[in-house]
Amino acid sequence: MAKLKNIIMQLSDADYLAVHESLSTGGAEKSAYLLKSMRESSSSDHAIMEELEVNTNAYYTLRSRLNQKIEEYLLQQMENPRTDILKKVANINEIIFTKKKAIAIATLKKLEKELIDYDLSNELTIVYKALKKLHQNTEEYFGYSQLYNRHVAYMLAVDKAEDLLSNYFIKFGNYSLTGDETNKLELVLLNKEMLNTCKIYDSHRLFIYKNCLNIFHRLFVEEDETDVELDPIEDLLAKADGIFELYSLDSIYFHLKLVYEFLKLEYYNHYRLYRKAENYFEEVNESCAAFLSNFNLFTYPAQFLITKLQRAKRMPEKVMLSEENAALFQDFEPDRDDVPQYITYATYRSLSCHFDQKYEDAAKWLNNLLNDVSLKRYQNAQLEIKTLLALEYCLMKDYELFNQLINSIQRQIRIIGKENCMNIQVLNKIMKISLSESKRNKEEKIAELVKRFKTLEPIQHFAPTLLLEFNDDMIKKLVG
Repeated sequence: MAKLKNIIMQLSDADYLAVHESLSTGGAEKSAYLLKSMRESSSSDHAIMEELEVNTNAYYTLRSRLNQKIEEYLLQQMENPRTDILKKVANINEIIFTKKKAIAIATLKKLEKELIDYDLSNELTIVYKALKKLHQNTEEYFGYSQLYNRHVAYMLAVDKAEDLLSNYFIKFGNYSLTGDETNKLELVLLNKEMLNTCKIYDSHRLFIYKNCLNIFHRLFVEEDETDVELDPIEDLLAKADGIFELYSLDSIYFHLKLVYEFLKLEYYNHYRLYRKAENYFEEVNESCAAFLSNFNLFTYPAQFLITKLQRAKRMPEKVMLSEENAALFQDFEPDRDDVPQYITYATYRSLSCHFDQKYEDAAKWLNNLLNDVSLKRYQNAQLEIKTLLALEYCLMKDYELFNQLINSIQRQIRIIGKENCMNIQVLNKIMKISLSESKRNKEEKIAELVKRFKTLEPIQHFAPTLLLEFNDDMIKKLVG
């Protein structure tokens, strides 16, 4: 709640009253009450839930919707100068035909400065084209011709940077499932191409785009903090914050701040500075559904779901993820054409149910996943998912479905190679002992295999089985 409360406390009195009025008159009385409680009292989440007479699931929904309403209001209040500038650009021909030459040139030069401030390269080419025409009989014609050519090239560089961003994260999705060295090489080359493209121009927009990719690459593909030519990630994040603050009315930056909150979260997680990471977790979590739906051209949002599972395992107090998910993803429709993200999302939902001991629901998510998309291209991921499903059948004591599935898993292990899936091998042994009729030393055998499982090396590709937690309670369930 801390992040949402912080946003509410920073609203001006006029903005707070406007949002409250909008909620009250719009039939969202509970959201209005939640807004007022967070603004005017120091009540805990539990106390507010009791006052509103809602359960945890409904409370998460209220929080998420309130956060969305506040964001929508703030966006509407933004006096977006880009809109005004674009209107002026659209009227350039009118200025040329109706104004005296000196006035037309002065107007265009003022417009040029505004466009440079907001790094609007497409519109700058239109202005320079007009200035070039107005100076055809002067020595300044050549200068404006050069500026026009330079900004056409810059506009193409920005377009290329945007394409490189989206291509990189599409390819990262494949790499995240396979860990394939060829996929990794493609990512390395795309990162280098992005760095080279952005090196040509001193542009805050290219800086933001470049580091959406480069910071992510350094955290999840090539850890190269020892390279003296690279700026420290913390410095890059701080510089990005400065750009967002300076251009606070830029609508693209308004949204990309969420990507950088995500990068901060992953940066501190990467170096196990978990207390600092918590400062950024809630903001990304509150916007989780929108993040997955709308930001895959600028980052790989599905990584957040893996981070969230790792966090749930670390937390001293149990987090009921399945209840939280029902609220966070109430209106979310996963894109099944984006296969890597869909696989990660469905697996996350299944493991959330598994952690909450809802094994039938966990199995349902995995079965639906296997039926919804073809995993032939992703043999390792398919094996991981089938093994998770087998574990749910094992915990449900469904011997028939388990035996059918374990035979399929064994065939796939022979194809992939035993040495490439030691985690699956150990899990299979645990499950077979769990369902065996012999009760002799069952607990000791499973405990020994669990000990071995916990010492396995991390895997560089999608490996949700390694997110499983085998504590004393789980061992007792497997023995019983």
